Amino acid sequence: MSLVGKKFPNITVDAISEMGDNLRINVLDEAVKNNQKVILFWYPKDFTFVCPTELHAFQTALPEFEKRNTIVIGASCDTNEVHFAWLNTAKNNGGIEGVTYPLIADTTRNLSSALGILDIEAGEYNEDTESYLIAGSNVTYRATYLIDETGKIFHESVNDMPLGRNVNEYLRLIDAYTHVQTKGEVCPANWEEGKEAMAADRLSTAAYLSQN
Repeated sequence: MSLVGKKFPNITVDAISEMGDNLRINVLDEAVKNNQKVILFWYPKDFTFVCPTELHAFQTALPEFEKRNTIVIGASCDTNEVHFAWLNTAKNNGGIEGVTYPLIADTTRNLSSALGILDIEAGEYNEDTESYLIAGSNVTYRATYLIDETGKIFHESVNDMPLGRNVNEYLRLIDAYTHVQTKGEVCPANWEEGKEAMAADRLSTAAYLSQN
């Protein structure tokens, strides 16, 4: 079920800073109290393969997100201790040394469950152990959320495990949403900052299509 247009879940979770400080982060509060947009991106596991390429890509783009008044937060179901070990592993050894934004440690899976992004299937009840045995990895897909200053989700996307994200697309989406907020116009297909937008009416659409 899509969460676009809804408030981000009001759930506080563990996280860690680049310096190893244990944090408690509520993404909704980060947006509303700081009057900033938030990009929250989930990845499956620390010490894996596609994941460090994405974390470094978001780090490289961090100044661009900051220019757009946007907080960057990474997240997985790993523990703070595993996050910190990865933060202290060199880039040329598959690590994420140099990443400076906070990393959520959703070990309880409270937030990822609320978002519905876990790789999990309903299991079968085991009478011997009186418990449900689940199927799936029980880690998150590559889910991404853009949240505005009111805490509303204005974009969500979910990639399967092997598919890395295009960080520039999230910058474009933030630009487009900010344009809508400030100009009251709508942004057509492939819109980028500096390009023509449209009024939300039939005549504006017809004029735009006749020129493009």
